[in-house]
Amino acid sequence: MAKYNNPPIIEAVCEIKFGKDTKWDITIPGLIYNEVMSEFPHKEQHAIQEVNVSTKDNAPTKKPMARTQIRTIDLVRFLSEDKKAIIQVGERVLLVSRLTPYQSWADFNNHIKYAFKALSQKVTINSIQRIGLRYINRIEVPKKDTCLDDYFEFRPFLGERLRKPYASFIVGCIFPFNNDRDSCKVELSQAVAESKDVSAFVLDIDYSLSKPQSIDVDQSFEWVDKAHEEIEGIFEGCISRSLRELFDEVK
Repeated sequence: MAKYNNPPIIEAVCEIKFGKDTKWDITIPGLIYNEVMSEFPHKEQHAIQEVNVSTKDNAPTKKPMARTQIRTIDLVRFLSEDKKAIIQVGERVLLVSRLTPYQSWADFNNHIKYAFKALSQKVTINSIQRIGLRYINRIEVPKKDTCLDDYFEFRPFLGERLRKPYASFIVGCIFPFNNDRDSCKVELSQAVAESKDVSAFVLDIDYSLSKPQSIDVDQSFEWVDKAHEEIEGIFEGCISRSLRELFDEVK
């Protein structure tokens, strides 16, 4: 796949959620920190909110009703010395992140394996509920040349009867993979530019396991490698030659 001297990646994240048959208690994050503190010396507390939307029949009308549940997940964060590589551990969840500058897939993949092995030394992992690999790209182009057709193969389409120009946009698709076992959500949106001379966009590619517990624990690394391969293909399919020139493609 293509390599770039100036990749647009601002964050890469691998999230692994473990099944309820994986025993957990509040001492586990501390035990893991003892394993990783030489590489990830900084420790912080963090919390995120998880939103689950489900449908259920309304008994009187038999019509499905959407039910939204919001759950707060407490995480402990372990950060590298430069605070660009991050491991987060919560109840039956492991997240490994890399912030810009993104060095290479080999480097990020090593951090994923390092964190997973540190966890597996303290916890017996019985099943994988969900696993996902996500790349968030921030792309800036010269404002005077802002024509999406010139830069993106994945972009919004407006018919002749719709008002132009638009103030902002977001466009997305979900692509199935491996007989619907996996899926990849791709979104392109306009972002706030940091300079008046450029236009900014966010290309978010999120590949995940759609069917819970459909891979074995020992298949996790193989799955992540394949997910990264598919993400690279989708990224290349979303951009044009003009962006490859801006990213300084390695010949």
